[in-house]
Amino acid sequence: MLESVEDVRRSDERWEEPHIGVSEELLRHVVRTTGLPPALARRVVSDVMGYFVETAEEYVLRRHAELRRDGLANAKIWSLLRKELDVRPVAAPPLSERQLRRIVYG
Repeated sequence: MLESVEDVRRSDERWEEPHIGVSEELLRHVVRTTGLPPALARRVVSDVMGYFVETAEEYVLRRHAELRRDGLANAKIWSLLRKELDVRPVAAPPLSERQLRRIVYG
């Protein structure tokens, strides 16, 4: 069962361990704009940043496998992957369909 925000706030001491790679400037911004306590804001920022640490190649491999499992054909997948990469927070270089295939198939 998911904890409520209040439950998490009351148990803030769980998030006191250091989270490597969290920008203090970003942390201050999240605390200031959300009202979250610093320890919880650090955890949220760390989790979100962790979600986006994949390289373009890792992302393409993972998403290609997911989309194939969902039954999509490669022609649709290449188009979808290019669109998804365009909106990643850390922009990937523009990749052609051939480059996407090479990442997946070598």
